[in-house]
Amino acid sequence: MWQGVFPAVTAKFNEDDTLDHKEMERCFAFQIEAGVDGIIVNGSLGEGPMLSHDERLAVLKTAKAVAGKKPVLMTIADAATRDSAALAKRAAQAGADGLMVVPSLVYHTNPKETVATLSAVAEAADLPVMIYSNRIAYRVDVTVEIMAELARDKRFVAIKESSDDIRRAIEIVNALGDRYDVFTGVDNLAYEALAVGAVGWVAGLVVAFPHETVAIYQLMKAKRYDEALAIYRWFRPLLDLDVSTYLVQNLKLVEALVTGTTERVRAPRLPLEGEQRAKVETIVREALATRPVLAKAA
Repeated sequence: MWQGVFPAVTAKFNEDDTLDHKEMERCFAFQIEAGVDGIIVNGSLGEGPMLSHDERLAVLKTAKAVAGKKPVLMTIADAATRDSAALAKRAAQAGADGLMVVPSLVYHTNPKETVATLSAVAEAADLPVMIYSNRIAYRVDVTVEIMAELARDKRFVAIKESSDDIRRAIEIVNALGDRYDVFTGVDNLAYEALAVGAVGWVAGLVVAFPHETVAIYQLMKAKRYDEALAIYRWFRPLLDLDVSTYLVQNLKLVEALVTGTTERVRAPRLPLEGEQRAKVETIVREALATRPVLAKAA
């Protein structure tokens, strides 16, 4: 149902901490114009858990206005299942094309609880669902066995595979064939995941470098692996910034340096400073100095 590059877009804030919808429109349009295949709003990079439900729905509507016919997925991530289900229902009413669902933000659910939570959210919205499997960040592992159990519900259509173990992508396909559209959710494992069967990439650094991200994906699909690898090697120092406790600040700074947007974050986060900031600035400066010339995949 879904494939390709789906940016996990960032939220933009005004100086008074309100949402800057005009700037989000500009940044989201940059992604669409570069050829991405869909947009995911209010994820970890989008600071979704820091936004109220009303704010998250407002971001969704802004993305929908820009995306045209391309799908916009709403991330559902709350501590309580009832809150996730309530937001999912509102997202469906607001026009979301699908959901990306985190099983549990705070409580570390067991397999039975994980299935119950995901099922409750899917039932509330009655939309296609991408299951977000991220045992590193959220301490809840949506295992292949859980995926097999959820496969009985046709609303579960895709997996964002972020276990940080490339073997998991192969295990999903070996066990379940093409039942799910498997997306990689770890930027610095994207080449590897696409090489072993992933059909999509929920991307982070794409917010600053959409053309390079799309080029890697399209070259991989065209089996032009060496060309994709050359871009990926150039990209790796930037992609590594996505795998960090400071991924939001890292990527917002990169985005600001490359595209001229803002890097404002919502507290308790604060913008990078000192040594951390200098490191990111150096990586960006070196990347821009050696930026590859892109060839068309087709």
